[in-house]
Order: sequence, then structure tokens, then C-alpha cells
Amino acid sequence: MADEKNIKEETGELGSTGNFIHSYIQADLGEKLCRLNTRFPPEPNGYLHIGHAKSICLNFGLAKMYGGKCNLRFDDTNPSKEDTEYVESIKEDVKWLGFDWEDRLYFASSYFDTYYDIAIKLIKEGKAFVCDLNAEEMREYRGTLSTPGKNSPYRDRTVDENLDLFQRMKAGEFADGSRTLRAKIDMTSPNINMRDPVIYRIAHAKHHTTGNKWCIYPMYDFAHPIEDAVEGITHSICTMEFEDHRPLYDWVVANSGLKAKPRQIEFARLGITNTVMSKRKLRALVEDNLVDGWDDPRMPTISGLRRRGVTPEAIRDFCERIGVSKANSKVDSSLLDYCIRDDLKEKTKVVMAVLNPLKVIIDNYPEGQIEFLTIENNPENENLGTREIPFGRELYIERDDFMEEPVKKFFRLAPDKEVRLKGAYFVKCVDFVKDENGNVTEVHCTYDPETKSGSGFEGRKVKGTLHWVNAETAVKAEARLYDSMMLDNPDDSSGDMIMNPNSLEICECFIEPSIKEAKKGERFQFMRNGYFCVDTKDSKDGAQVFNRIVALKSSFKPAK
Repeated sequence: MADEKNIKEETGELGSTGNFIHSYIQADLGEKLCRLNTRFPPEPNGYLHIGHAKSICLNFGLAKMYGGKCNLRFDDTNPSKEDTEYVESIKEDVKWLGFDWEDRLYFASSYFDTYYDIAIKLIKEGKAFVCDLNAEEMREYRGTLSTPGKNSPYRDRTVDENLDLFQRMKAGEFADGSRTLRAKIDMTSPNINMRDPVIYRIAHAKHHTTGNKWCIYPMYDFAHPIEDAVEGITHSICTMEFEDHRPLYDWVVANSGLKAKPRQIEFARLGITNTVMSKRKLRALVEDNLVDGWDDPRMPTISGLRRRGVTPEAIRDFCERIGVSKANSKVDSSLLDYCIRDDLKEKTKVVMAVLNPLKVIIDNYPEGQIEFLTIENNPENENLGTREIPFGRELYIERDDFMEEPVKKFFRLAPDKEVRLKGAYFVKCVDFVKDENGNVTEVHCTYDPETKSGSGFEGRKVKGTLHWVNAETAVKAEARLYDSMMLDNPDDSSGDMIMNPNSLEICECFIEPSIKEAKKGERFQFMRNGYFCVDTKDSKDGAQVFNRIVALKSSFKPAK
């Protein structure tokens, strides 16, 4: 393959197709690489988050771009934390994002016999030994970044002794943590990963695919490069924390007897402001019941984003926009919000919903009369058509759309002020009613029947247009307004996992009756309030629950 020194991989420097990874692949293809084969290798110990979405899009996207294949492989070598629930959720997420592994679904556990045979081979060649040091002693012997390690007192055991002990480990004779199998490499190496790393440990735990067949399990750094080699992976795309592990992966493959040698290319992990990007921390939120499961709409998990109403197109667009580099950085969460809005703005119906209702009574409108008004479903997409909505004497408007003593440049409803009701008429405030606490409970208006929308009225002008719903026919629902789950940046070294107390606001709302038959997962724009989705999981006393996908306003400006 191409010499890495000939390819610049500085932060952000692009290859001719897009990013530095393409430079490697193009060079390899130029050297008659017969095909491209990548893989997405999640560990099934939790639900995937949006950082994994970046890796999914990258690996499957590269394979598609270069006419290759991408495998889905579960790195299930740690039975104590893995479960079939996570396997199924990961498969669902990958499919939902729009990718297909076809017939290439693999499990690391399928290769347990292969790992064992290679371990035996290493022992016979004097390249692996059984060590009795416990975890604390092993840390002491390993040394530091500035000081070399020292050999284990068990490093010079004979081949026969190591074979006997390892086979007895496999037979279940020893307790967890009492012995390990270690590669015999170099305890003075400047790369700590090469200082006789553990390649097998004892774990009397039931595995989700192999049951109780095994009580020894390979370490990730031993199993992972073997899996890539067995599957014929040509390019192993992974995040930067594995860069220092690359020499160990090369050593494992070189000494395994396998012919294939994947090229490993590292890129920076995705970081997003005010967002937890650690599976371990996300698991803690779930286990401590601080969220409504892995699919809580506040969670950055793919299932949480899906439940909130985010589309796969928006996530793919976000992953494309952030790009790939070697430098660690943090993306502003407002970019994801922008991508969501950009995707939804022309594909969703715009409906009227009042989240903080205030009753309006039109005194001169006939009691008991209902008329139907025609309103466009989306001003930016006429192909979505129109709908009929009922108008009557009593309405709801947003409480913020009325002010008893209006401030300067307040163009909404106020005493003796006139506004247009969307798709309907001009109304003028003539009075209002307060309760014993001084809160406004009703606003009384008059309407001008000559000002009906679409009638060609060209008289006086008004600056404000308000959305509204008819009080008699409105559908009562629950709206859940989501904000950033964290107040800090919890994946920073100083991150404290401080949850935002205002990350969820629940309110009773009234919505025009056109949404009465909306299906779970269906998306709408609530005029002036944001994009919302019918929750796929909950209902409130039989009423619909709407999750706010994203608010309408953003300070983010995309690059031109």
C-alpha cells in the first residue's frame, strides 16, 4: 500500500475527494487494490449515540463511494456488559440511518476458536505466557511514560507450563483475575501498549451468543485486529485514541499467521457542546433513572434522536457538514439544530398550536357559528396543498401574544390594537378580564368581516399576525419542550455531568383538529413554536403527546 509519509494528514487537509482518508484510499486504489472493505464494529454494551452515527456514515459511505463493502460486526468479547437488547438496537439504528450490511453481519464471538488457536500458536512460539500478577501488581510492573517497565517474574515459564496453565484457564480451574495470558513483546518499549499486553483474561460469565462454553475471553486489542484480518478488511477506520494501539494490532496480525493486513486510519472523535458522548456516562444516566431510558428524547443516542423526531437525513447531513479531521474539536450543538430545521422546513405541514393558551372572545362574531377557512399546509412547499380549519367566536392565542401595557415595538395584541389572525380576520382588542390574582383570563375583541384573508382586502395595514385555534374544536394534547440535557460540557476532563433542570418542560396545549388522526412519529411545524413529532412511546390519558424536535430560531449561520 501507499507510503504514509507521502500523504499529508495534517488537521483538516483535504484529499482530492474530500478529506485525508480519501487520500489514503485513492493511493491504495492506485496501487491496484482489488476492492475496498470497511467495517463498523460496535460493542453491544449500550445504545449508539450520534458520535457512532459519524462512524456509521463514514464507513458505509466510503464503501459506497468506492464500490466496496462495509461489514457490521459486533465486538462482543466482554460478556459482563453485553446484551442482545443492544445488538438489536444497533441493527435498528444502522438500518434507520439508511445503511445496509446485506449478508455481512458478523460477531467477534464467532471467532472464539480462532483466537484460542492463535493464542496457542503464540505460546508454542514463545511469544505469549501465563502471568499470575494481579491488576495492581501489573500496573506497578508496567512502568510509566517516562520510565520503562520490568519483566513479570512469570515471563520465563516454559512453553509446556504455559500451555498447561492456559488450557486449565480454559477449563475453568482458576478464579476471575487470578491469571492472564500476556503477549511477550518488550517491557522497555516507549509505547506502553507494547509492554507485554494482556491478550486473554478469565471471566466466568455467560455470553449472549456462546452461553457458558467459554470462561476465558480475548482482550479487545487482541481480538480486533484478528477479526479485521479474517474478514479481509482493507481499511480499518477508527478514532484517534487507537493510534497508539496500531503497533500492537500490527504485531498481532504479523504473528497470527493470517495473511491480510488492514490499513488503520485514525480520525478525531465527535464532540458536541453540552452533550454527553460517553457510553459509560449515558449508561449511568439510564441506570440512575435520571432519564426515561436510552431513548429519552433528550439523550444523544440515535434512538433518542429518532424518538424526538429527528430524521436520518438530518443526521447524515450533519455528519457530512462536520467532516473528518485529525484534530480534536467540539462542534456547536446549534449546527445539528440547523441541519434538522433545514431538512424539515419543506417536508412538514405547518399547523397552528397554542402552547400557553389565553382565551379570546370575539364579541361581534355570531354565537354558535363555525366557518371553515382555507390555509396552505406549507408556505415553502405548495405541493403539500391546503387544509380547512374551523373558526368561531371563542379562540385561544398564545399568552405572550397579548400585553396589557405594550412595550415599544410590540406588534401583537394589546388594548385598542389591531392584528390579523392567521388565515382569518383583523381583530381589535376592546377589553380584557383579570382574576383575583391580577392575571388576564380573557381578551375581548371585535372583528372586521371585510378583512377576511384571501378576500382582496386592501384597506388599513397591521404589523402583527397571530396564530390561533378555535376553542370549541381544538384538540387538547401534551407538548414536551426539550433543551440541552447538560449545563456543562461533560466530556471535557473537568466536566461534572451537571444536568440542566430545564431540559424538559411539559405543558398542556391546544392544536387545530387537523392533527387528530396524526400517527406516531409524524412530524409537524407548530407555527411560530418549532418542529414537533407525535411521541412513539407515550400518550397522556389517551391524549397525544408531542415532542419538540427543535425550536424555530437559531443563531447558527452556515458557511457559504
